[in-house]
Amino acid sequence: MAQINVIGQNGGRTIDLDLPEVNVNILHDVVTWQLASRRRGTASTKTRAQVSATGKKMYGQKGTGNARHGDRGVPTFVGGGTAFGPKPRSYAYTLPRKVRQLGLAMALADRQESGKLMAVDGFNLDGKTKSFVSWAAQNGLDGTERVLLVTDDMQARQGARNVPWATVMPVAGLNAYDILRHDRLIIDAVALEPAHEDMEEEGAQ
Repeated sequence: MAQINVIGQNGGRTIDLDLPEVNVNILHDVVTWQLASRRRGTASTKTRAQVSATGKKMYGQKGTGNARHGDRGVPTFVGGGTAFGPKPRSYAYTLPRKVRQLGLAMALADRQESGKLMAVDGFNLDGKTKSFVSWAAQNGLDGTERVLLVTDDMQARQGARNVPWATVMPVAGLNAYDILRHDRLIIDAVALEPAHEDMEEEGAQ
């Protein structure tokens, strides 16, 4: 059972959170699923039927001393079609909901174990970048680490959106991949309360 200290205007308490032991294989599966879902899949090549070339047979089948050829759109010629080339497709696949939830919980556990998880209840900011930078400095954030700010506080998000070392997102967008690619996680305390333990990262797509 992990105990997370809550800071902020309404802080001064702890949250008991039952976090699982980190399993690298599960985290890898979840991150791979997320990245696959984000792939655009727009790569496309032309087949021999789609290139701009005549369909007429180049020359007679026999008697020229050259190799036998049909039209100029075949893949063996420069400017011809591509054989077995990529076409637009979706790289997304299904991952069990329990695995996705477990991956998110493990990402939180990893940041908690390394002391990089900060729960905040009440930022009390005015939406200005200067105010957020000042708040960050007061809480030990000096800009040397990449910070993921997950909050529904619009003033806090507005103040942090222009800070180069901070990434902001709403609580609904929380996901394992973004947690792991940042050094520190700052999150609304309410998102860690027992009522939100079934939280699932569906914002990956």
